[in-house]
Amino acid sequence: MEFTLTNLDATSARLVVNVTEADYSAQVEKTLKNFRQKANIPGFRPGMVPMGLIKKQYGTAVKAEEVNKLLQTKIFEYIKENKVDMLGEPLPNEEQQATLDFVNGKDFTFEFDIAIAPKFDASLSKEDKMTYYKIQPTDEMVESQIKSYAQRCGEYKQVDSYENGDMIKGNLAEAAEGGISVQAAVLMPSYMKSEEQKALFNGAKVGDIVTFNPSVAYDGNEAEIASLLKIEKSEVAAKKGDFTLTVSEITRFVASELNQTVFDAAFGKDVVKTEEEFRTKIAEQFEARFEVESDYKLLMDVRTYLMEKIGKMEFPEALLRRIMELNKEDKAASISEEDFQKSLTELSWHLIKEQLVKTYEIKINDEDVLGVAKEATREQFAQYGMANIPEDLLENYAKEMLKQDRTREALVNRAVDVKLIQAVKSAISLEEEKISVEDFNKKVTEND
Repeated sequence: MEFTLTNLDATSARLVVNVTEADYSAQVEKTLKNFRQKANIPGFRPGMVPMGLIKKQYGTAVKAEEVNKLLQTKIFEYIKENKVDMLGEPLPNEEQQATLDFVNGKDFTFEFDIAIAPKFDASLSKEDKMTYYKIQPTDEMVESQIKSYAQRCGEYKQVDSYENGDMIKGNLAEAAEGGISVQAAVLMPSYMKSEEQKALFNGAKVGDIVTFNPSVAYDGNEAEIASLLKIEKSEVAAKKGDFTLTVSEITRFVASELNQTVFDAAFGKDVVKTEEEFRTKIAEQFEARFEVESDYKLLMDVRTYLMEKIGKMEFPEALLRRIMELNKEDKAASISEEDFQKSLTELSWHLIKEQLVKTYEIKINDEDVLGVAKEATREQFAQYGMANIPEDLLENYAKEMLKQDRTREALVNRAVDVKLIQAVKSAISLEEEKISVEDFNKKVTEND
């Protein structure tokens, strides 16, 4: 095979490939022999069909297929070996390509158009100065997290009078003569739909008798009423009247005081020993969680900075449009000018990012991807106030995430970003600026 690459301009090239009979004949012969072994043609035993008949029936199709397979393999080998910075894939030149005669022809010439990546310099140094936003949690966020930890270590206690959220136990009896009664009924007035019915329980004490209407209280919800009165749903419609509840017990969930039990449950045994240390640790926890967002913001700022520094890249737009048309999922839909320009912008950043990854020799392995998956899992648990998660549990969750192809692809890209951000941090001059969550979100929104 003979390759000739001609640069037409800075962004496009013409690749001419000459294929001779010697390049493909051996493989064609091998394939036809396999056909002969498997061919099932009336009048001939398996494997005994004359080769002339096999060639007559299948020769042209096999030749075309083997030439195309050889072409695809060798073109990409040539591109790789000669370090051609190609965008997309080679496209047959519709104007220059001669008609191919696979019936009678022996030697073939193929012509392809190739989009060449633009040349640019995405280098960074200490002379490049950028702001790194260190997000600070609000006092309200810290207090809310403290309450969450205290709640998880809380307990149920018996109290004398009812407050909203308490659970009441008592004997429930229908006010109508001969009505039903329920011993040791349990209800939480705070779950009632009617505010007026809820208010009937305010300040109720053990021993008090409270008269209320379950049908009104629960807005006719058959399931809730049937569960409370211990009857079938079909019987609920007949129970529209008042009931009396003789309060025998009031239970309240009380959050724990801030003590060593809470500290240990949150961060492990004896990691924190005072309330001040506890608050500091929670604030640090938030800051560590926010660091992911700060890093991402820095990467997006670097993107904007480098794209402005490099300027608009030159692309072979007509050729890229053809590539996009071939690769789009919906073949009937047209690509708008707006979408095309957005694609060029994303392509520019992709090329810049590729150059940075190469410059900083960033490589990703399975352990890196698993680590990112574990951090993503840790963040999910942290959203529910669960900070001290065992490593084996994190790893099991992470491995489940990696079984999904799309999720794995996203995590691989994130692993690249994590290493790239660290490399960029070391390469440039960073000026740290403390910022509130609200102000940080405004900056992110401004950049969108």
